Amino acid sequence: MNHFKTIRLLKDRLSFLLDIKAYKKIILLVFLTIAIFIFSASVGDSYINPLNVLQILFGGGNDFDQLVVIDFRLPRIFIAAFAGMALAVAGAILQGMIKNPLASPDIIGISAGGGAAVVAFLAIFSDSNHSLTVSIQWLPVAGFIGATSIGFLVYIFAWKDGITPIRLVLIGIGVSAFMQAMTTMLMLLGPIYKATEANMWITGSVSGAKWDQVKMLIPWIILLLLITFFMTRHLNVQEFGDDTASSLGHSVQKMRFLLLLLSTALVAGAIAFAGAIGFVGLMAPHIARRLVGSSFGVLIPTAATIGALLVMIADVIGRTAFSPLEVPAGVFTAAIGAPYFIYLLFRNPKK
Repeated sequence: MNHFKTIRLLKDRLSFLLDIKAYKKIILLVFLTIAIFIFSASVGDSYINPLNVLQILFGGGNDFDQLVVIDFRLPRIFIAAFAGMALAVAGAILQGMIKNPLASPDIIGISAGGGAAVVAFLAIFSDSNHSLTVSIQWLPVAGFIGATSIGFLVYIFAWKDGITPIRLVLIGIGVSAFMQAMTTMLMLLGPIYKATEANMWITGSVSGAKWDQVKMLIPWIILLLLITFFMTRHLNVQEFGDDTASSLGHSVQKMRFLLLLLSTALVAGAIAFAGAIGFVGLMAPHIARRLVGSSFGVLIPTAATIGALLVMIADVIGRTAFSPLEVPAGVFTAAIGAPYFIYLLFRNPKK
């Protein structure tokens, strides 16, 4: 126990048991994230030396480099990082709540709900000339509303004298399949404006990110991450099962609802600005669990850091590997995540 340290706050009313070894790994991951952040700002159509990027971040550099880094690259990097954090933490919450290693926002149907809402938005607000009749800036709002609505819908459908994890998963899979079918039908039959843009958004892309989007996303995600961190003890209790959690004075159904609400809000925020980037919520918690164990006090920050890394790396590959073409970040996360999902399925058939 010598690598654990107790932190007490609010006159001992709030305490945390910190795993020093785990937090050393988290610090290393943070430094790796910073390195990828700087590298991502350096590469693109025009290469900028990483040292020049550091100068720009501290107010130096020439006008051209400042324009490229600050106006074009930094917004998409921030969106990628915070969307990755949100998806990873949402996946960790769902896996802990449902007690199933395959649980993720993609499986529960939240991501599919956001995608269907965006395609419906493009279909409904297109005129006879296939031109959009409202501002494209409302697109993230549609994605947010769709993801949140499906989260609530899944909860309502899964309720029967309380929520059980298996019912939540099965209802989520059914709703997800229905939303994907609706999305396909709308894209085939509807008068959709910019179908390519709709496809990129459904796949998951941070292309075209702007500072006003960054300013909206970051406070939302930071607030939700802080709330999640303070709820980690409830996630740990959920791991013991309903009977044990109840015997410890834990309100199982109330906490399950709050945790589902929290994960839905995280996914909705990410989807609103980065699209439905798949499998981050599945992979990041598993990688984090291998590094620091299953205690949510260290699992949540580790998963958040890994999620940011995954999406930033996917975005860098997408905009540099096939230049001048740009491949959505979600293509690369899916290319890794889908085989990983199959691997988990065969490795844990009983779970």
